[in-house]
Amino acid sequence: MSATLATTAIPGGARDPSVAQSLSRRRHRANVIVKTLCVLATAVGLIFLVAILGTLLWLGFSGLRLGVFTEMTKPPGSGGGLLNAIAGSLIQTIIGTAIGTPIGLMVGTYLSEYAKGTYLGNAVRFVSDVLLSAPSILIGLFVYEVFVEPFGGFSGIAGCVALAVIVIPIVVRTTEDMLNLIPTALREAAVALGAPKWKSIVFVCYPAALSGIATGVLLAIARVAGETAPLLFTSLGNLNWSLDMSAPMSSLPVTIYQYAGSPFEDWVQLAWVGALLITFGVLALNIMARVVLRPRG
Repeated sequence: MSATLATTAIPGGARDPSVAQSLSRRRHRANVIVKTLCVLATAVGLIFLVAILGTLLWLGFSGLRLGVFTEMTKPPGSGGGLLNAIAGSLIQTIIGTAIGTPIGLMVGTYLSEYAKGTYLGNAVRFVSDVLLSAPSILIGLFVYEVFVEPFGGFSGIAGCVALAVIVIPIVVRTTEDMLNLIPTALREAAVALGAPKWKSIVFVCYPAALSGIATGVLLAIARVAGETAPLLFTSLGNLNWSLDMSAPMSSLPVTIYQYAGSPFEDWVQLAWVGALLITFGVLALNIMARVVLRPRG
């Protein structure tokens, strides 16, 4: 009886080799089609990537000179550089990341280690996911209403807060996912040795998930380094040298936005140079982090 059921469970029966060969051919064709589509999608993505990087190098590298790093932005036809914009971007990105990373790390730890299956944890996770996909211009508008309008002016502080709000959900999602990948046996071993839960998280889970969490932080930096819309509503921009966080502050994305659409060739050239600096700055940061965090054997 069991042999009969096993034979009839397979369409055409196990004794019919033509059915098995037909099924094998169909599977092979489906595999070839899917593989071909994957290769084509990869090729299209690489073509666009090479085209973007090639254009960036072609138009940006030709305008790269020492004055870009030593001179302020100047009126059209006066030359000038991007020193104030570079300094403003570095300050706002570093402070925004420094504010958002610890908050995101703590929230991600809470969701992974303390709030699994709870209503509060599900609500926090849902809000974080919504914030992760929210347009950055909405975040800039929110910070404008909270930090700019009540205090009567644009400021570098407001720009840092806007970037921090963008950083938080990225770090939350990465931290939670990385901690969820840590085997439960590691936590149990730490608890068996008498370590409290917080020590097992700090001294066992965090080191094991360090590479993944650091990757999430780098992704956050890569995103906020090129954000323009939130800074237009918060730090606005400044054509002069200024490190005053309570006043409008320049940044590379805003300067690129202003210069790229101008009718002046020298400003357009500086816009391409600024885009080149942002791209390869983020690339260099990722390479250094990979080198530092790679497994030692």
